[in-house]
Amino acid sequence: MGPHPAVAAIRLAVRRVLNDILDERTAPGASPPRPEFQTAHAARQTYGAQARHAAPASRAARSAGRPPGVPTPGRGPDADARPGPQTAHERPPAPHERSGEQPPSPLVLVACSGGADSMALASALAFEAPKLGIRAGGVTVDHGLQAGSDLRAGEVAQRLRELGLDPVDAVAVTVGREGGPEAAARDARYAALDAAAERHGAAAVLLGHTRDDQAETVLLGLARGSGIRSLSGMAAVSGAGGRYRRPFLHLDRQTARKACLVQSLPVWDDPHNADPAYTRSRLRHEGLPALEKALGKGVVEALARTAQLSRDDADALDAWAGQAGAAVRDDAGRLECAKLSVLPPAVRRRILRRAAIEAGAPAGSLFARHIEEVDRLITGWRGQGAINLPGKVVAQRQGGRLVIRQG
Repeated sequence: MGPHPAVAAIRLAVRRVLNDILDERTAPGASPPRPEFQTAHAARQTYGAQARHAAPASRAARSAGRPPGVPTPGRGPDADARPGPQTAHERPPAPHERSGEQPPSPLVLVACSGGADSMALASALAFEAPKLGIRAGGVTVDHGLQAGSDLRAGEVAQRLRELGLDPVDAVAVTVGREGGPEAAARDARYAALDAAAERHGAAAVLLGHTRDDQAETVLLGLARGSGIRSLSGMAAVSGAGGRYRRPFLHLDRQTARKACLVQSLPVWDDPHNADPAYTRSRLRHEGLPALEKALGKGVVEALARTAQLSRDDADALDAWAGQAGAAVRDDAGRLECAKLSVLPPAVRRRILRRAAIEAGAPAGSLFARHIEEVDRLITGWRGQGAINLPGKVVAQRQGGRLVIRQG
């Protein structure tokens, strides 16, 4: 008799991600996923999206049937012009190839809070990784926001060791105030996970976000009036070099909880997740249930589907903007207003945002209203003066050119 359906579902999800990681490491000339496939930090740094941290589908599936000259959504403007992957004879041999040794087994870490989602993820990783020759470890982060949080982190670390994970880290962080309590805690957590991955040389860090989390993220972006990149929610692959992987984005929260129950895994429910002082908590316990009551079941699935559709659109627009960005500059590299004016607004504003960030404007402080003001220098030119942007960056129109530079 096989495992419980919930356990089988989480193990299959993790197995697929681990196989992806192995494929990426063993493919000739392999490189990490391109930043354009990521939301979160990568997209925010490139185009200033307000999204948080889709996995690239199989490379063959993405490319199949695409007409020549049409860039894959999410790829840079010169992607199709680049040479194909090097063969084993063309690329320099790796150290283990020169010595004849087997390549080192990759290490995959799981970020675990002790909640049902991340405990289910940890158990699936512990079960699947050894079968694929992958080392499995874990990290739990103590945010220091509750009394006894250090003891709780120690307990979670011990549970991970009992599952057979090694190495296991319990990392304490200091949560700042910038961006509000939720954003500050998230930033501190990712900084700790990045440091742990670097410290151990991990190939990836698995995160336990579920389809329910994805639906909440889409609604939060919608409520803030954010752009399409924000509505695309969380990416299945994100972070530097595709470090972060989210195997459960197609699974609901109850599946993860059920998997813990049938495996007798102890679960800790963070009281912050039920605290109405936090926006996401109110949305989870009041907003989404109200929507399902008014619209019927299936709201979570529909929102997750919206995230994927939005991601496809955002990737295509980012690719278009990447191509158009070079075509709208003169020989000196200055933006030409006449060429910018004929572009669709969604493409033009992406170019403007990227130019502002390249000039030194912090992406996290650059909002839609800033880009709209710069856009008026092109579409509503009435002789207005320079536009001041965050980071002491100034945008002004000079002789038919748009100049964006440090003031």
